Amino acid sequence: MAAKEMYDYLTATAASSTELFDVKPQKILTETGQKNQIAHIGDDGSEQRVSFSNTSVFNVTLKWNVISPADAGTIMDYFHSTALGNGISRSFRWAHPTDGHTYTVRFASDLAQFRQEVPLYGFKDVTFKVLGRAT
Repeated sequence: MAAKEMYDYLTATAASSTELFDVKPQKILTETGQKNQIAHIGDDGSEQRVSFSNTSVFNVTLKWNVISPADAGTIMDYFHSTALGNGISRSFRWAHPTDGHTYTVRFASDLAQFRQEVPLYGFKDVTFKVLGRAT
């Protein structure tokens, strides 16, 4: 566990669905943190910075290079089921594979499945927007 992690900057948030997404990613899990801020650079090099919020925003990107048909079906269901993710519109609970916390997330990207030699499936660059700590 890191001295500070995204969990430390988020508030408790309830998910639309109480189901727990726990298909472990493979190889790379990228956590991107940002603030709702803009920097305007003038022609003369001057800068004006605008901060719309002090709240931190986190996205995580997951990859599955080779997964079972059952895990591929679970990921497809979370994205396409109207009771779960329903594309990018509904939130659900996600178990972070390394920090030990559960978060409320929703899809922040389209879902692109690829198939290798049957029955091997994979997903590349699936991004979740982290809405908060799961309640």
